[in-house]
Amino acid sequence: MIDYRQSGVDVEEGYIAVDKYKSHAKRTHIPGVLNGLGSFAGMFAVPSGMKEPVMVSGTDGVGTKLDIAFSMQKYDTVGIDCVAMSVNDILCTGAKPLYFLDYIACGNLDASIAADIVKGVADGCVDSNCALLGGETAEMPGFYDKGKYDIAGFGVGIVEKQNIITGEAINEGDILIGLSSTGVHSNGFSLVRKLVTDYNTPFEGSTIGKVLLEPTRIYVRPVLSVLEEFRKEDGTNAIHGMAHITGGGFYENIPRMYADKTLVSIIKKDSWIIPPIFKELERRGADPSRMFNTFNMGIGLVLAVAADKADEIIKSFEEYVANCTGAISTMKAYKIGRVARTCKKIETQADALLFE
Repeated sequence: MIDYRQSGVDVEEGYIAVDKYKSHAKRTHIPGVLNGLGSFAGMFAVPSGMKEPVMVSGTDGVGTKLDIAFSMQKYDTVGIDCVAMSVNDILCTGAKPLYFLDYIACGNLDASIAADIVKGVADGCVDSNCALLGGETAEMPGFYDKGKYDIAGFGVGIVEKQNIITGEAINEGDILIGLSSTGVHSNGFSLVRKLVTDYNTPFEGSTIGKVLLEPTRIYVRPVLSVLEEFRKEDGTNAIHGMAHITGGGFYENIPRMYADKTLVSIIKKDSWIIPPIFKELERRGADPSRMFNTFNMGIGLVLAVAADKADEIIKSFEEYVANCTGAISTMKAYKIGRVARTCKKIETQADALLFE
């Protein structure tokens, strides 16, 4: 006869992990949280005073960037990535993230490693001013290799119906503002891992592994601040649309914010600083003609804004960042292009994005 432990699942290690999680989750508590970790479900009260609240949800994972974290035995940043991937997506609708739940899966649970991952999740939640409301840790010996972990998450936000950013207001002549990324973020790592095999190689005053593990920037606080500043009483806004630059790079993501499919993006080359890591990936063999199809190239979020407000919006971002510390304090806002209208049918992603 065998028991659960002998089959490979250490229940006691799971208890230790949950105890470690609780202190991290407590840091994320905001008004609206009704219970703590340990219940069968997390509960959050809908904020009062809203006329037509709309719930907005998003889910994502970290992908094969995790393999670099395992190789370097650095686990406390990928949780930030997990939160960022969801809350930045939610943000594109104009919604404020409220709470987040995570899912961690592994072959054999190490409570300390799992707690480091959850620490990162909590850091991401604090950065986006949302609560870590719950989660799940699944130990599956024989299914995941020993020492390997996967993480995914699910976020929920809220926005007044009249304030939703739908992209319907985007029009020819709008200016495209790009907010700088912290590097590769969390996409394209299947290619990155083909190009980079020694993560301890010195690079830019650090190692290339540490540069690649730089967590995805969370844009929630500065963007919500600027949205509020440029919103009129009827809900209309000088910010007409937003795109989170994730998998598929510029070509796949920028067109997603256009409700009018006759609109195209004209991107001005050399209008922002491309981080050195992308040039390094090209040097190691990445196809230069496909970089904007794969990576964010130094721009993590793109906003389509009214042309007569573009300079004011950039100034507002600069003023917000000047009063910040931490990761957001290095964020830059650039005019990277404009919206134009095409006279021919857009049939491919390449037709929807042009460079000048």
